[in-house]
Order: sequence, then C-alpha cells, then structure tokens
Amino acid sequence: MRLLLSLALLIGLALPARAQLPQPPEIAARQYILVDLGSNQVLAARDADAQADPASLTKLMTAYLVFNAIRDKKLAPEQEIAVSQRAWAERKGGGSLMFIDTTMRPKVDELLKGMIVQSGNDASVALAEAVGGSLDAFVQMMNRQAQAWGLKNTQFRNVTGLTEPGHHSSARDVATIAAKIIAEHPQFYALYSMRQYTYNNIKQDNRNLLLGRDPSIDGMKTGYTEAAGYCLVASAQRDMANGKRRLVSVVMGTASREARAAESQKLLNWGFQAWDSLRLFEAGKAVATVPVWKGSTKEAKLGAPEAIVVTMPKGEGDRLKTAIERTDPLVAPLAAGQRVGTLKVTTTGGATVAEVPLTVLEPVELAGIFGRAWDAIRLWIR
Repeated sequence: MRLLLSLALLIGLALPARAQLPQPPEIAARQYILVDLGSNQVLAARDADAQADPASLTKLMTAYLVFNAIRDKKLAPEQEIAVSQRAWAERKGGGSLMFIDTTMRPKVDELLKGMIVQSGNDASVALAEAVGGSLDAFVQMMNRQAQAWGLKNTQFRNVTGLTEPGHHSSARDVATIAAKIIAEHPQFYALYSMRQYTYNNIKQDNRNLLLGRDPSIDGMKTGYTEAAGYCLVASAQRDMANGKRRLVSVVMGTASREARAAESQKLLNWGFQAWDSLRLFEAGKAVATVPVWKGSTKEAKLGAPEAIVVTMPKGEGDRLKTAIERTDPLVAPLAAGQRVGTLKVTTTGGATVAEVPLTVLEPVELAGIFGRAWDAIRLWIR
C-alpha cells in the first residue's frame, strides 16, 4: 500500500485546472534535449532516446576518461606523449586534425586542447593510446563507462566519432556525459570555453560559434559527419533571481554550422526565460519524519543526500504543490540511503514538474524481541 502525504506549499491564486507546462520553440534538429543541471530535469526533448551517429560528440567520453586518468595520477598534464603511426594516420581519414606527427612529443595538456578546441582526431587517438595502451582497450573502457551510467542507447566503436557501423549514441546519453564532465571535472571544463588554439604555428578556431556570441555560454562540443549532420552540445550559466542556473542543450542532425548554433541558442534562451529554479530542501535535511514499525526508534527521517532543487514554469515558484508517496507500513531495519519514497512536485493545475527519490537519512535498527512482537500485534489489528 502507498501512503500519500500532502505537504501544502500553496500560496496565492490557483492556476487554471488545464494549466500546461511551457511549450518549447520549434527546433530544426532531428533530435534534441534541454536539461537543467541544478534539478537534473529535462525541460524539452524530441526523439532524445533515438540512436544516432554522434560524430565528434564522441570525444566527450574520450575526454572524460582522460580527465579521470589525470585525476588518478595515471597521466600528468605536462607529460610528453609519443605520437604513434596510428595517430598520425588519422590525417588520411578526412576528419579534423591537430596536425601532430611521429617526430613530435606533445604534452597531455596540449593534446587535450587539440582534441577539445580543434576537435583533432589525431590528438584523440594519441590520448586514448596513452590511457588505454591501445585503441581497442580504450574503446572497451568507453563502453564500460557508458554501461555504468546506464546509457542504453550508446555504443562506441572508436574514440573520434567517425562514422562506423554500431557506433551510436542519443541526445539524452550525450547530455549525461556532458553533465558528468561539468560536475566531476570543473577544472578541465574550462578548456571547452577556449575560442582558439595554436599548436606548431597552426591556429584553429573553436567550431562552437556560440562562444563569444553569448557570454553565458562557456562550452561545449561540436560534431559533424555526413551521416550525423551538424551537432552541438552547448552549456550556459546565467545569474537568475533564485541564483545561478546552468542548462545543457544537445542538438543532433541540424543542417549547418549556423543552424546548430541558432537552434541551440533558441533552446537555451527559452529554458532560461520560460522556467525558474527553486531550492526546496537542503542536502541531508529531513523532508518528512514518518512512523517506523519494529524499529529501535519510532520514526525515520526522509530526505535526499543532495539539495532538492526543482525547475518550474516561470512565476509558479510560490504556487507549487508537493506530496510524498512512500511505502506504508515502513518496517525496520532501515539502512541510511535506502529509498522508501518519492517527493512529487506539481503545479496547482496538476502538471508534474519533478519526482525526487527520498531515502532514509539515518539508519533504524531492529527493536528488541518484545518491541517487535508488540508492533507485530499492532500491525495485525491495524
């Protein structure tokens, strides 16, 4: 049985019964998604789970694993890397290049800029070989990481994003990879805001046209192949009335470099203008205290390990309705972190805004034999 507990947060006038969530603008892309990273809510999407050619958006996962290797001290930014014949051979494939060759020993930091800013396939291969020992081993690492994150529509066959049978991802999965980089590797995320990079006297511009157009946009990655069309992951952070907000957009399969920039800008502007974010509960704070049966204590505190932030239609922050749906009866033992319910947030018109998992904040051990027996009787006659 489920118990629904209303936590009224109704202030002011109710919305009409048929209140709708904001509708996104028309986006000229085969697939797209817009995510608010503060609340982890999807604000808009179309075919976001469709498997598609990710082109150089693949390099987000390549970069993530290199960042991990640096964090784990398996690589150092100043470490020099020998350029293999395999990395040099990328110049025969027709893709983007950093223009390294086998006579050079670029540093890891230089290769990262070559991969991220210049989208160099040769830099991607050199880094992958340095981390994985071989391209095949590194691709296996990419797929293991995708599986660990539950990316069901992603499978990698290479480290660069060149079109290959069985190499695919989705807008939602790509957004997840981007969010992981932003959250776990903020020191490296700054590389995605570089507008140009020069190596070996060859200067190349970042292909992300939004850098410089909108000061709030500080990354992230472009991609193009004939099969994929023009793709772009864009991230923007703006100061809003309720604090800083960061959105990530992914568009795949647009018609041109300008189109991917324009459609991304359209999505991001709409996300900031049509939606607000509200911090409902702080991390680790009790959202509710509920009865426990057969426990050493009679109550359990429910909450979330991270702050509960929701994104809602603009102007409805003081007209939200929240409710807790939880297991009832709640029977000990209960472990800290055990999920036992969901905090549901809706507009007063009934549109679902967010569903947040609720967990036990502090463990509840079993009561003694007499306490358990007494509660068993009470449950039986309840």
